[in-house]
Amino acid sequence: MRLPEQEENRILLERKHAEFTFDKVIQFFRQTISAFPDRRIGTNTSYSIEDAALGAFSVFFTQSPSFLAFQSAMQQTKGKNNAQSLFGLTQIPCTNHIKSLMDEVHPSYVTPVFKYLFDGLEKSGHLDGFRSYDNNLLVAFDGTQYFASNTIHCDNCSRKHHKNGTVTYSHSVVTPVIVAPENNKVIALQPEFITPQDGHDKQDCENAAAKRWIDQYAAEYQPFGITVLGDDLYCKQPICKKLLDQELDFILVCKPDSHKTLYQWLDELDAMQTIETVVEKRWTGKTHEIDTYRFANKLPLRDSENAIDVNWCELTTTLPDGKIVYKNAFATNFEVSKSNVKQIVKDGRARWKVENENNNVLKNRGYNIEHNFGHGNKHLSSLLLTFTTC
Repeated sequence: MRLPEQEENRILLERKHAEFTFDKVIQFFRQTISAFPDRRIGTNTSYSIEDAALGAFSVFFTQSPSFLAFQSAMQQTKGKNNAQSLFGLTQIPCTNHIKSLMDEVHPSYVTPVFKYLFDGLEKSGHLDGFRSYDNNLLVAFDGTQYFASNTIHCDNCSRKHHKNGTVTYSHSVVTPVIVAPENNKVIALQPEFITPQDGHDKQDCENAAAKRWIDQYAAEYQPFGITVLGDDLYCKQPICKKLLDQELDFILVCKPDSHKTLYQWLDELDAMQTIETVVEKRWTGKTHEIDTYRFANKLPLRDSENAIDVNWCELTTTLPDGKIVYKNAFATNFEVSKSNVKQIVKDGRARWKVENENNNVLKNRGYNIEHNFGHGNKHLSSLLLTFTTC
């Protein structure tokens, strides 16, 4: 006898979820770190590279403020707390040993873990709650600095020379994450580090790092439907064109000061009263707020013959007395209409979650990404940052 369709779907969903388990994630993580390079020679191999990597990762998993605090907790619990049980750790190398071994490991060795997690979440149906306009996933880009010093530095540091002769050494990273307007969770994707590039004299920057990420990973994620979110820094023709070439959609903050040509066109449309408007009144629980949406399509992103056309929308929120409490505008490749302008703006505003639910959490909620766990001479700093975002 055949089961009812609803019961069949429930069983299939349970099976899908069962296929993606924490144990399997840890198993894949172990397989990944087993391929880490080991530069040791001779007999100094009492600890495996896996011991060191799992020890380093466990520090962030347990939100320990330092390697020393983690090792102290290990001694107090005799290696029997939850993290050690999960990872099969009973002892870890000393701090200096971990740092020395991990300094040789480029963070790209860890990036397969991000795609494994994404694929597992997608196949198990956990990404369904993140889909938004046009059934796309929203990927928010943002850059954040996680290390700065006037003395400690490595070959991969960015350098800022000051007029007084001092130098600030720093590490920054672009952290793409999947966000959703109604979801307080985010899903981290592969980070891209802002670091000196071989063959380039110019300092690396956030835009260049974002372009590298698009070049390297867009093809992997495009089949799942992706809308890229970002602040005004990303709303430039080179990035927008690169996104379109990769068949990715975008909703990017678009400010007047950095898009003078586009806003000149808007001024002309405004004078002709041809900018479309939608007005809604909302009760917040304390007061009424008035949301005024404006939009226009097919505007040049910049002043050039090869300028790409984008579509523009704006939200201004006011109180009954006329006081403005929110105003922002976005450029997008989606054609904007009265039926979708509200959702497009809502999606565009979700980019703040990359700061609030991702970067600020990593900095302020126990993950301590700005704490100096160790800098190293090569890749230690960026590898440890990658561990925190896994």
